[in-house]
Amino acid sequence: MLVISIQSQVVHGHVGNSAAAYAMQAEGVNVAAVPTTLLSNHPRYPSLRGRVLETELVADLLKGVEERGLVDEAAVLVTGYLGSPGNAAVIADFVERARTRNAKLVYLCDPVIGDDGRVYVADGILDVVRHRLLPAASLTTPNQFELELLSGVTIADAQGLSAACAVLAGAGRTDVVATGCILADTVAGQVETILCADGRLSRFATSRLPIRPYGTGDLLTGLIAASLAKGEAMESAVRLAVDTIFAVLLRTQQAGSAEMRLVPLPMLGRKP
Repeated sequence: MLVISIQSQVVHGHVGNSAAAYAMQAEGVNVAAVPTTLLSNHPRYPSLRGRVLETELVADLLKGVEERGLVDEAAVLVTGYLGSPGNAAVIADFVERARTRNAKLVYLCDPVIGDDGRVYVADGILDVVRHRLLPAASLTTPNQFELELLSGVTIADAQGLSAACAVLAGAGRTDVVATGCILADTVAGQVETILCADGRLSRFATSRLPIRPYGTGDLLTGLIAASLAKGEAMESAVRLAVDTIFAVLLRTQQAGSAEMRLVPLPMLGRKP
């Protein structure tokens, strides 16, 4: 069981592969983690060290992944924060080669474009995600803002969310897990993660806690990828990921921590 995970990496905190890789390994899944950035911490802090990695370096690392035969071995390929338009292009090239080389490979595209009404990636990345990565994806995990942005559909209720997911699904090849959803009929004080597959919505609600540590989307993606690599059904994978993240957030709130308290990863509902 191997997941190739192409995302950001930080020294302090839990975003990108610094959230997802540990979670996947804790689930018993091997991870080939390819960084797109190497930063001291998330940009929300007063200072930031490190940089987005050069496109030539990312391309060289991906070439090494292919040379080691990891594409043939992998069950799931994940992409997250891309860092630069150049990185986005070489990663899209890699995704296309990998999908051609390994027809059984599940490709999970986490758009990582923005949130709360704000796009926070460099110009050019959105186009690569929309026109190259999403059409190749088996599954995508946008937050509600990203889903609206990518689909061009305003989401107020379940009907609007279904319509937005249908745009991303294209010819029906891509399932959608929409995160951070608050719809017209969402219970007050709750937030939903909604799986749209085969035209059907499966909704997973949790209490909305008064904390917002970064990296929850990256953690969700990693947990879903791990479950899929182990052969779990999609709905079961999403349910388990949502429950695990809520347990992590409860522990984080109790600790009064600004960063998610991942260790040890809560083992909820796992098969013995």
